[in-house]
Amino acid sequence: MNKTIIKTENLIKTYGSSAVKTQALRGVNIEIPKGSFSCIIGPSGHGKSTLLHLIGGLDKPTEGNVFIDDVNISQLRDNKLAKLRAEKIGFVFQFFNLLQNLTALENIQTAMMFKKTSQSAQREKAEELLGLVGLSDKANAKPSQLSGGQQQRVSIARALSNDPDVLLMDEPTGNLDSESEEEVLKHIFEIHKAGKTVVIVTHNNELAQKAEMIFEVRNGKINNQFFC
Repeated sequence: MNKTIIKTENLIKTYGSSAVKTQALRGVNIEIPKGSFSCIIGPSGHGKSTLLHLIGGLDKPTEGNVFIDDVNISQLRDNKLAKLRAEKIGFVFQFFNLLQNLTALENIQTAMMFKKTSQSAQREKAEELLGLVGLSDKANAKPSQLSGGQQQRVSIARALSNDPDVLLMDEPTGNLDSESEEEVLKHIFEIHKAGKTVVIVTHNNELAQKAEMIFEVRNGKINNQFFC
């Protein structure tokens, strides 16, 4: 079995004041092997996205720990956490989060600025990634000139720009029509086959059935865990 790359220990996340608290996660323990394809499923509002955000270091747990490649990211200072996210984790969200005033190529390049990559190297890498997601001809198009599926493919290319070990996706096809969804999923599966660890929050049962591991979250807990 591959080495564990993502691990959580008794993960608890509570929002709100002492008077009114909402417990989003209630002691979640999961382990995800390097190079695997996992889906997190469950009803809306039960903690799926919260879990993904904690795994990715976008938020910190109230209690418990998150390990990425044996590093406890829950205890890292903000600057070290930001560096780890930039180097090891790529994010893809439902609503693309592209910068509207930049071209597709420039949107991908922005993710490489943290590592102080040269402009020429940034451009070369961005062009390569646009080719990977089948959008070489859209390099100079701005988001408003792209379909939803094309925008999501640009966001996937941007997430891959620093060659992360882990790709985290929150409902990556939730805002797409069926044709665009099929195109985006094709590229996601190709990325996984190339060796990336992929974790997806989804309501898409067809997608979940293709995962190697499925974690079902209900009421802030792992209700079921399946190995496919």
